[in-house]
Amino acid sequence: MTGTVVRPAGAPAEPPGRPQPVGALVGQLRELGVREGEVLLVQSSLRAVGPVEGGARGVVEALVRALGARGTLVVYTATPENSRTSPYYRAATAGLTPAELAEYHRGMLAWDRLRTPASPTMGRLAEEVRLRPGALRSAHPQTSFTALGPAAADLTAGHLLECHLGEDSPAGRLYRAGARCLMIGVPVWCCTPLHLLEYWQPDRPEQQYTCVRSGPAGERELLRFTGVRLFDRHFPAMGDLLDRELGDALRRGPVGRAPSFLMPIREAVDLAAKWYPNRAG
Repeated sequence: MTGTVVRPAGAPAEPPGRPQPVGALVGQLRELGVREGEVLLVQSSLRAVGPVEGGARGVVEALVRALGARGTLVVYTATPENSRTSPYYRAATAGLTPAELAEYHRGMLAWDRLRTPASPTMGRLAEEVRLRPGALRSAHPQTSFTALGPAAADLTAGHLLECHLGEDSPAGRLYRAGARCLMIGVPVWCCTPLHLLEYWQPDRPEQQYTCVRSGPAGERELLRFTGVRLFDRHFPAMGDLLDRELGDALRRGPVGRAPSFLMPIREAVDLAAKWYPNRAG
């Protein structure tokens, strides 16, 4: 999930200004509460951050420095375009004739764990982390995570097809690891592991998913599998709850120019899970 910075209609664009040094961002991250040695999921809008020396790479470097050698940086490198049920697919195929739809399906790129970029909707920072030497990516062709640091192998291992964002995914491992989520220039509800609570519901709906993956010999594989049907209509209201109820556990402060939030994943998911069954609407 990603956030968008909205500028009022007709408002002039902010002047770019002088790029901020990487060291200045490191200072902001530490002031916000990022700790050396922790596991940190980052979801961001780099546009909201403003100019930084080195661009997206500079922001990644600041995060790596703030976490230190014992810390692990995690990003969501999902590819929702590789799906026949996602909103991206429905928008791209709306109005196509049967012949055009069949051609679209033939042209869908086979997902490759090492080569396929993160979706542009995930933001440039996610792709920069994926490209960083030593980064490891989980094996789900639709909802992969990428991690960099000592805990990367444990966090990204064994991402089952049927478990997009559940217990046997990096989202579940982030929860169990006591990780936190840093949301840079995006709302609190953009924390993807919040989907975990949907897997805990006794009446959770399921649906069939379809995607294309590159096989062991480079062959094109069409995959069909059943998984929990995920929703995000409730996320903004859930974000309001977290903003009200997390108290001092929810840290606020700037990263560059971007209003940002630092939140413990386990506490956030547990609080939202209590609210979820009785939510309005």
